[in-house]
Amino acid sequence: MIGLNPWIAGGVFASTALTDAVYVLFNAAVSQRRRLRAATWSSIWYLLSAFAVISYTHNAAYVLFAAGGSWAGAFCAMTWLKREAAAAPPPTPVGAVPGCKST
Repeated sequence: MIGLNPWIAGGVFASTALTDAVYVLFNAAVSQRRRLRAATWSSIWYLLSAFAVISYTHNAAYVLFAAGGSWAGAFCAMTWLKREAAAAPPPTPVGAVPGCKST
C-alpha cells in the first residue's frame, strides 16, 4: 500500500459507486423517453466519472465544459428519439391484422 492516499482511494470508491447508480437512473430515463431527466443524469454521470480526468489535467474547469457537452449531447439524442417516435406509425393492436379494418 505504498504511495496510496486513503482519501483518494475512498473518493475513487465512492465516485465509482455513485457513477454506477447514476448510470442506472440515466438508462431508466432514456427508456422512458424523459429527455430532460436523461440529460441531467448524463451530466451528473460525467461529473462523477471525471475524477480521473481531474487527476490528469489538474484543471477542474475543463470538466464543466465536458459536463455541459454531455448534457447537450444527451438532450439532443433524446430530442431526436422523441421526434423519431412521433413520426413512427402507431402500433398495431395485438391480434389485429395490418391493413384490415375491424367491424
